[in-house]
Amino acid sequence: MGGMQLPIKFGKYELEELLGGGMSRVYRARDQVIGRTVAVKILTDAGCADAEVKARFLAEARMAGSITHDNILGIYDFGEDAGGRPFMVMEFLRGEDLQHAIKNGHTGDLPRKLKIALQVARALEYIHGRKIIHRDIKPENVHVSPTGVAKLIDFGIAKAENVNMTRAGFVLGTPSYMAPEQVMGKPLTEQVDVYSFGLLLYELLAGVKGVGGETIESLFYNILHAPINPEPLVLGGVPPPVRDLVARCAAKNPAERPQGFGPVCAALEQAVAAAERGSARAGGRTPRRALWIAGASLALTLLLGVIWYLAIGRTSGALPKTISTSTGEMVLVPAGEFEYGEKKERVALPAFYIDKTEVTNAAYGRFCREKQRPLPEGFRQDQPEYPVVNVTILNARDYAHSAGKRLPNAREWEKAARGADGRAYPWGNQADPSRANVGGGGIRPVTGFPDGASPCGAVQMVGNVWEFVEQLSVPGPLALEHFRKNLRPPPSADEPWYAIRGQSYRQPSVSPDVVWDSATVPTRWKAADIGFRCVKDAR
Repeated sequence: MGGMQLPIKFGKYELEELLGGGMSRVYRARDQVIGRTVAVKILTDAGCADAEVKARFLAEARMAGSITHDNILGIYDFGEDAGGRPFMVMEFLRGEDLQHAIKNGHTGDLPRKLKIALQVARALEYIHGRKIIHRDIKPENVHVSPTGVAKLIDFGIAKAENVNMTRAGFVLGTPSYMAPEQVMGKPLTEQVDVYSFGLLLYELLAGVKGVGGETIESLFYNILHAPINPEPLVLGGVPPPVRDLVARCAAKNPAERPQGFGPVCAALEQAVAAAERGSARAGGRTPRRALWIAGASLALTLLLGVIWYLAIGRTSGALPKTISTSTGEMVLVPAGEFEYGEKKERVALPAFYIDKTEVTNAAYGRFCREKQRPLPEGFRQDQPEYPVVNVTILNARDYAHSAGKRLPNAREWEKAARGADGRAYPWGNQADPSRANVGGGGIRPVTGFPDGASPCGAVQMVGNVWEFVEQLSVPGPLALEHFRKNLRPPPSADEPWYAIRGQSYRQPSVSPDVVWDSATVPTRWKAADIGFRCVKDAR
């Protein structure tokens, strides 16, 4: 039919334009009964000759025809023509698929991107409620209208509960978006869609694919072992809660992902509201005639900022020194400058709160029970006041996000540890190993060593366990050699590595560079002497 001259009659439809296709062809058509423009998808003769392809086409038509949702392509009719060729009649969409929208820069600002993602998530929540797994979530299978309406458009390999048309050992899906369990041929659950959605969200926000490889072997290796790189999201100004959501959706372990799309939709709704508030504060757009005002007032703005930090910010008198949260007590780190790094450069930070102690087994155990997360390896239920260990930085982010907090960045951690005066240790400038849990004696409760508290009142920021910070780091030769011997599969320098700060109980003494130096670990590393604490902005 593709070679015949159009327009041509097809039942009650008049086929007007060939839009594309492979084993099936899609036409813009007109329903001659009601005068509606539709899309008609017809299986080719070659497709009809393959019994499995034909059966899959009809299964897709039946499945999609049973679904009605604002963010899913509508199916009006399906069946077989007089010659036995399957067809389906679909809603005619104007706009472009999300793959081209990303490539052409048509996805808009952050609120619009998040709204597109939210619509896709709602569509997936709906089909999961009907026991349907899509299995091929990717930007190409999402259509975006000129007004920003997103629709899921392809159920070609979707799988309904108790229906399996996949040949044994045959993996279906688009490789770059496959979940690890999909690559390994394991039984699939709805969590494969959560993973693929995470990669779609990453690409929508970062403008680049989250996983790639020069060969199919390297691609599958990266899917199974290499975490996504958060740097393009950071550079793109994506807020930390949204970056956390992307990382959790794209977790290698299905149990570490959000359990279904209910939590994903809730997180995106909050992100949309926050982004729109940010846009409203920014005034939406800058009038051309006001551009010169922005330039002329830049120096004044900077001056006022310095005054704020040195005057109001330094005292933070309106903020309580401690606050209680559902996951423990937090202490105030006042706004203002401090001496940062080995060279003690002056750096200003706004006020924030940091956990007084490392996150405990008790707090992390509650989180695992509430969120149905697996407990860490070797978890000690009988040591509730000890720091949780054997977690990755992704696990730590997940916990922090659930608690309405985040992990500290390098500057926040260091200011909380050394205060504003550039001291060498949390307690002062004299090395005193008795004030920190070092020397190899084992982990101690998080409230131990109160004499080693930092100026803000945080305890055990040196010793006991290393602590994760949100700082991408480049591994040195010794780190690469160590982890290549102790991590399988061995890490590469190209995968994301993060800093850990503060030493652990394993170090024989307190290092003179302990408050400003760091070690580096791969994203997937977990150990019995690495834990974390959280921060939150002061409001």
